[in-house]
Parts: sequence; structure tokens; C-alpha cells
Amino acid sequence: MRTSAGILLYRGAVAALEFFLVHPGGPLWAGRDGGAWTIPKGEFTAPELPLAAARREFFEETGFKVSGPFIELGTIRQKAGKLVHAWAAAGDLDPEAIRSNTFRTQWPPRSGKWISVPEIDKAGWFFYEEAARLINPAQVAFLDTLLQQLANPNA
Repeated sequence: MRTSAGILLYRGAVAALEFFLVHPGGPLWAGRDGGAWTIPKGEFTAPELPLAAARREFFEETGFKVSGPFIELGTIRQKAGKLVHAWAAAGDLDPEAIRSNTFRTQWPPRSGKWISVPEIDKAGWFFYEEAARLINPAQVAFLDTLLQQLANPNA
């Protein structure tokens, strides 16, 4: 089973929290918006620990290192079956300054032509309503869990 780990960066007060989301790069995702955005995340395998993978992936996809403290947000299963473990951390960065790693993909599919594309082509800060519309539907649970934990830190 494919397993990913990621970090949901946030800033602001609970009543006006903003979430940092990224949009996948490449021609497959071009023109897709609602439901296409995600937390910075990526796949990992043992023996790498999920939080270590989440921190590594955040750096690879944005060019920024994130430090804790980290809030565990749990694990969700996306529609295609992938498990995603997530943590949240308070922080701030300029979405225009992200520098993503790249990957090679065959495009058009089965054409024999290979192109190199950024893993992430854009990023942004979004308030809850817009973030919930843009993010992969299964990942809305991460937004909700973070809001709940920040509103009730001793629960």
C-alpha cells in the first residue's frame, strides 16, 4: 500500500487561521483546481519514520525547512487508497519563493516523449472555506482536526 506523510503549515489566530497548500505540477494537473491542492507530502517506506518523511518532503517540495513543535493530525485514506499521515506546524513563508524538486514523466502518456516538471507548480495561503474547496477532499479532515486541536488544546 502506498503511504505518504506531510505537513500542514498554518499561521494566524484560530478565528482567522490560514493554511498553506500546494498544487501538483505537470500537465496532468494543469487546469485542475478544486480538489487538486494538497498539503506538501510524499511517499516513504520503512525504515524512514513518517514525521521524518513529512519534513523531508516539505523541504523537497517547497525549498523551506519546517520545525516544530508538531501537532499530530492523524491518518486519512484518499479515494485512490493511499494512506496519508499528517502533522501541523505554525510557520510562515512566501508562496512565491517556493522551489520544488522536479520529476520526469512521459507526456503525452505512452508517447515515448519524456519531460521534466516541478513536483509543485504553485502554493498559497488560504482561509478555511477556500482551503476546504481546493484541497483533496479526504484531506479536509486535516484542516478540521487542526482547528479542533487549536480551539481545545487540553482536550
